[in-house]
Parts: sequence; C-alpha cells; structure tokens
Amino acid sequence: MQQIVPHLWFDKEATEAATFYASLFRHSKVNSVSTITDTPSGDCGIVSFALAGQDFMAISAGPVFKFNPSISLFTVFDDAVEIDAVWNKLVQGGKVLMPYQAWPWAKKYGWLEDKYGLSWQLSMSEPHEVSQKITPLLMYTGPVTGKAKEAIEFYAGIFPNSKVDMLTAYGKGEGDHPGFLKHARFRLCGQRFMAMDSSLQHGFNFNEAISLLVLCNSQQEIDRYWTALSADPKAEQCGWLKDKYGVSWQIAPHIMQDMLSKGTEDQKKRVTQVFLKVKKFDIATLKKAFEG
Repeated sequence: MQQIVPHLWFDKEATEAATFYASLFRHSKVNSVSTITDTPSGDCGIVSFALAGQDFMAISAGPVFKFNPSISLFTVFDDAVEIDAVWNKLVQGGKVLMPYQAWPWAKKYGWLEDKYGLSWQLSMSEPHEVSQKITPLLMYTGPVTGKAKEAIEFYAGIFPNSKVDMLTAYGKGEGDHPGFLKHARFRLCGQRFMAMDSSLQHGFNFNEAISLLVLCNSQQEIDRYWTALSADPKAEQCGWLKDKYGVSWQIAPHIMQDMLSKGTEDQKKRVTQVFLKVKKFDIATLKKAFEG
C-alpha cells in the first residue's frame, strides 16, 4: 500500500486535470470523485486517481494556492515515441521551463509547466527498468537553499523503510554553490523522491498547492508523524502542517478516504464538520461523527 500520496490543489479543475493526466499514461485511471460541502471554500471536489500505477489525490477548493516549480513531477521513459507524445500533450496551453532536447544527462529531457500550472520534468536516458515512473522532485530554494541534504536526512530519520540512494553535489563552475545538491534520490516508506538545491532568485517557495499526504493506520502513527514534522503552529489546520523547510504535509487516517468517498451525504457532512475544527486528526472522534 502506498503510504505517501502527492496531493494537488486546484481551483475548480481537479476532476478535469486528473482525467487528463490519466489519459497520458498506461495503468492510470480516476478511482473516485466525491464532494464535501460547507467548507470555507464552499463545496469541494475530492478526486482519487492513479498514474502509471501510483496513487495521487486532488482537490478543487478555490484559487487559494498556485502551483510553482518548487515541487515537480519527474517522469522517466524508456520509449522515444511515448515521451514525445506525453510532452506534446502536456505542453499544450502550458509553458516550457527548460527546452525539450538532448542534454548531457539524457537523450531527451525537458521541464514544463502544464496548462494547470503543474510542473513536470520528462526524461529518457539509457534503457532501464522503470520501477517508479513518476517521482516528486523537491527544489530547495530561497530561504532553504542548501538545505536539501539536511532535509533528506531529516525525513529518512522519520519514515520507515527509508534510504538515501544518491547525493550528487555541484562542483566548481557548475552554476551553483559547490557542495549544494545538484541531484539527489532517496526513498521514504519505500517510495522514491528526488531533491535539489538552487540558489537562483526564483521568486517561489514550497506551498500548499502540492502537499504530501501521509496515510496512517493508527492514532499512534498520526501522533508520531505530527510531532516529528510540524514546525509552524499557524499552519496546523484540518490535518495539514508545514515542516521546518516549508514543505506541506497532510497526516490523515487511511479510513478517512473511505468515509469521504463512500459515506452517505449525512456521514460526509458530519465528518467534514469535525475535521474543519481540528488541527491534528483524532481517529476516534472521526469514527464517532461518521457513525452518528
């Protein structure tokens, strides 16, 4: 079971975007669409979907947060026809951030912002087994520039089944501070992530538009992750928190997905009204509200 799920915040386009993304890759589909009502953003659509066999979540909750390249989806390919097709579809209505061409590290590579503002990096190098097609890549910039290695070690100390696979630092003359991470690969809960530092003046930082949803099976798990990760009391709301690097996380019980996707309208309303009033989730309270 995938424990950490990338969560995307849209204005009104969550279902449309999830359907579009699912059309790009094999082993992809929209799993469920549900609505929660009477939130500060009004009625919110919640979408569960899979891309290349990996779980994602999305919400339509108003124009509160905007995507930026601080977190992008690094997607690997072993077929030239496939990567060309996906690039051509994603770039329509979007913006190229790095040209799609041959680079020293890849036969084909490009970085783009799609029509919804979500950033993607597409890459094809030597043929190899693709065990995880889409990997969240975190860029540490602005006030947390140079903190990528520290952050990776911090996360690896919190989550089980974690491992640092590769740390590659900038050398002299490579365009950034020597010692800052040019590229890093690591795993949390067995899932692959990437990271890098960038001291350029990008004008963006991590925000809630992309958060990492951690699905927990017990209150003990929720309490442990919440205590380990939360660094900004003002950001604690409805199961959301921010860590000391500004990355947004959601710490939620696994059963809550079923409550909000399979419950009756009354059950969903009761659960929604409970979680809107809390910071950290309490499984017993949510179950009591669901059961009425």
